Amino acid sequence: MTFALQFLIDVLSLGGAYALMALGLVIVYGILRLVNFAYGELIMVTGYALFLAGGTGLPWLVMAAMAILVAVATGILTEYVAFRPVRAKSVTAVLITSFAFSTLLQNAALLFISPRPRNVPLPPIFSQTVEIAGVVTPMRNLLTIAAAAILLAVFAFLMRRTVLGVAMRAAASNFTMARMLGVPANLVITSAFAISGLLAGVVGILWIGRIGTVVPGIGMEPLLVAFIATVIGGMRSLSGAVLGGFLLAFIDTTLNYTLAQDLLKFRDAFTFGLVILILLWRPQGLLKGPATGQRT
Repeated sequence: MTFALQFLIDVLSLGGAYALMALGLVIVYGILRLVNFAYGELIMVTGYALFLAGGTGLPWLVMAAMAILVAVATGILTEYVAFRPVRAKSVTAVLITSFAFSTLLQNAALLFISPRPRNVPLPPIFSQTVEIAGVVTPMRNLLTIAAAAILLAVFAFLMRRTVLGVAMRAAASNFTMARMLGVPANLVITSAFAISGLLAGVVGILWIGRIGTVVPGIGMEPLLVAFIATVIGGMRSLSGAVLGGFLLAFIDTTLNYTLAQDLLKFRDAFTFGLVILILLWRPQGLLKGPATGQRT
């Protein structure tokens, strides 16, 4: 019973973070059919914004809110700088500008801050533990579960019950038809990047809360995780992104518990092997998205 509860908490906390990462990536892909390779840098920007705010003396919640807003602003800036000028030209051009903007942000962090890890201010709750039914678990795991549950519920409400959500779902289904029916294309796309930045900002706080430091390349692992989760769940399915995130967390946690100590260093190889098997069985992902629409 104790082992099962510990395993469940670990899967839910890691899966919640993975699901939010995947949603932030797939919400842009669903509309533009393009992967935002600068997504990981939104997490980096969140970390450095929190690091720089550490010297202001403001309450931590205020600093965290400011860091998330910086991630939202950077997400919108990504759309204006890397996507909007070239999105009507070619997929290759957008991919190159996305990579270029990612590299630009990383080099800015290297040049203007430091290539070395910087400690990020965190409240004591991130290092505290709590006992539940005989299981001792870090409070940050419970915070991650709660944050993921709240954000996923709010996101589901936004997409199903608001005008913006309906417009975004229509654009994801058939972007050209949505524009012909009067959906403001630029507003929908900018909103998608803003929501992506919001999710990345929250993930950045939770991700950095586990390690306590930020470096210029910190966004690479979350980007890879988000990409794998969306591929598993379905690149055009929002529900698939969430499912893929929790499934990937289940695989990672299971390997952590079952692999021998000397095999843990090969965990990623085992993970990718299982992902390949899943994709051989379901090449399109576990959940199918809406019918393909034209991206213009």
